[in-house]
Amino acid sequence: MAKRQAQKTDWPLLAAFILACELAGVLGGLATAGSVTTWYPTLVKPAFSPPNWVFAPVWTLLYAMMGIAAYLIYRKGMGKTAVRFALLVFALQLLINLKWSLIFFGLHSISGALLAILVLWALIALTIYKFYKIDKQAAYWMIPYLAWVSFAALLNAALWLLN
Repeated sequence: MAKRQAQKTDWPLLAAFILACELAGVLGGLATAGSVTTWYPTLVKPAFSPPNWVFAPVWTLLYAMMGIAAYLIYRKGMGKTAVRFALLVFALQLLINLKWSLIFFGLHSISGALLAILVLWALIALTIYKFYKIDKQAAYWMIPYLAWVSFAALLNAALWLLN
């Protein structure tokens, strides 16, 4: 049996996917910036709330991992319905990710953000499921993101209960 030749990495395209995901983070950061030093410090936080400096490096890494995952799916061929649908779900979860920042930090709506993060969690889980059917490695790149959003949802729920 002949070995299947590995597909070469298209580095500029991979970089574009990573940068697109990082851009979502930057846009969310713009909504976050003002409230992190004004509104957010006034909230009663649970004991497990991490220090503010943790969020930027974690999200930067997660957005890069998301970009890698999306790239791995994209290179399977946009002519395939499953690939197009998986990337559509991926794009939708990325949009909801951005919306969460706007709702929580922009509108100061803890309850609205809690609803958004629950939708986000479901969309990430669906993305992982769809990615897994196409490329298991791509799905694995998304698991830390789901874990972090699970923690973020718990934190969001605690903030809602405490405030």
